[in-house]
Amino acid sequence: MSAATRSRTPDRLCAEAVDLARAAAEEAAAPGVVGEHEGLVSEGDRVVTHFFECKELGYRGWRWAVTVARASRAKIVTVDEAVLLPGPDAVLAPEWVPWSERLRPGDMGPGDLLPTDAEDLRLEPGYSGEDELPPNSALSEEFADLAEAEDAEVTPGAPAHLTAPARGSIAAVAEELGMRRARVLSRYGLHSAADRWEEAFGAKTPMAQAAPASCVTCGFLVPIGGSLGQAFGVCANEFSPADGRVVSLAYGCGGHSEAAVMPKPPQPAPPVIDETRVDPFPLRPSPDSGSVPAVEDASSAELGHS
Repeated sequence: MSAATRSRTPDRLCAEAVDLARAAAEEAAAPGVVGEHEGLVSEGDRVVTHFFECKELGYRGWRWAVTVARASRAKIVTVDEAVLLPGPDAVLAPEWVPWSERLRPGDMGPGDLLPTDAEDLRLEPGYSGEDELPPNSALSEEFADLAEAEDAEVTPGAPAHLTAPARGSIAAVAEELGMRRARVLSRYGLHSAADRWEEAFGAKTPMAQAAPASCVTCGFLVPIGGSLGQAFGVCANEFSPADGRVVSLAYGCGGHSEAAVMPKPPQPAPPVIDETRVDPFPLRPSPDSGSVPAVEDASSAELGHS
């Protein structure tokens, strides 16, 4: 008989073995932590699991689960296993997250080592190996040897063997550009860094919105090289909140070098009040209005004749 066609009705003898299941739970648990019976469930033919409340501190909602069973045509119920399992309302630890996903900026301290994944998308292979000049290169092998010999004659005390790459080689150019590393920033790494810097010190921050001008016109901005230098620099104002940080050229703060000499925004002219003429103000309504005429006092009469 397959498991799908088995009856889910609990076996009577196994269901009645509450005391046996409690004794098994108390043997596995610490004294006094097994509580009231909380029900049972049929696990299959002549197999029943009994649940008992767990009173141990720190295990709210957990239950002791004791599975009992009996053989076919047997009247003796035996204990299969006793374990502590979380119930529907149990307090559980959060799902485990690898350290590489838990790490946040600023978590590293002195002495900590952060290994970089070999497949890190932020990096790509750099140039670190030696190379041979192509046959049609203008810097032939003989010319390179001649250049090295001239350098040895001009430089006093030059060693016979030089560890630096050959002059004019691709390795020498790569070393000059700072690319003789095993890995360099990939395009994805550059964009990720630019997004972080723009979010922290960019044009949309509250500080930049209230600034008198942007960093691109500030004398405290230190330019940086590379493609990132087209959009970022380093702040060198010790009183700025971004001192020593990479800031967007569109960022700004109140410490701008030209904040004191910047022209103030134009103010609208004050309203002009003409006091040379009198505006007529009727004290008596017109006859067409149908309203009761107002009583004209002496002062108003004098104004009307004047």
